[in-house]
Amino acid sequence: MTILVKTTQTADEQQIADFFRDSAGTWRSERRYYTLPEGKTQELVSMIAIHFLPKGDQELLTLAQIHNLPNLDSLSCGAKVSWQSMDLENLEKKVHGQTIFGALGKILYRDRGFATTKPVTAEYAFSHAYTLSLRTEYNGAVFEEEIKLIGDKYRTRQTIISRDGKHLTIGQYLEKRV
Repeated sequence: MTILVKTTQTADEQQIADFFRDSAGTWRSERRYYTLPEGKTQELVSMIAIHFLPKGDQELLTLAQIHNLPNLDSLSCGAKVSWQSMDLENLEKKVHGQTIFGALGKILYRDRGFATTKPVTAEYAFSHAYTLSLRTEYNGAVFEEEIKLIGDKYRTRQTIISRDGKHLTIGQYLEKRV
């Protein structure tokens, strides 16, 4: 006897899956960080690789386990993002890493945060079909990020980092598909 199991995907999950699929590939990211209030700037160039992860991917199962989700197969999709960055002021300073995103409802689960190696979650929403907004909070800080796909060759991002209601850093990025 064969049993068919029908899974349904919410509109939010379909939209985040489409966004991750459309973002998959290699990007050159030119970014500038402004430290507030003194206005010190830092410029970086990064190469970013994004891989779409479908439901059931081993990376998503591991992510669900890290977050102690009761159903390890509950993440509807995700993305694996790896990067290698170079500080343009100090060409010897290089940073590299990777993170895994997994979607469930209106929450993105991550294996690590921007400023921590611990697992974090972010609330997400779409203000437009191609504009993803994220809000992540941990260690007393708030990270608000907006990522906008512009056609299939460009993305813009903006990140605002604050603590105790005070804005500390603004990051602005232009990313070109390579």
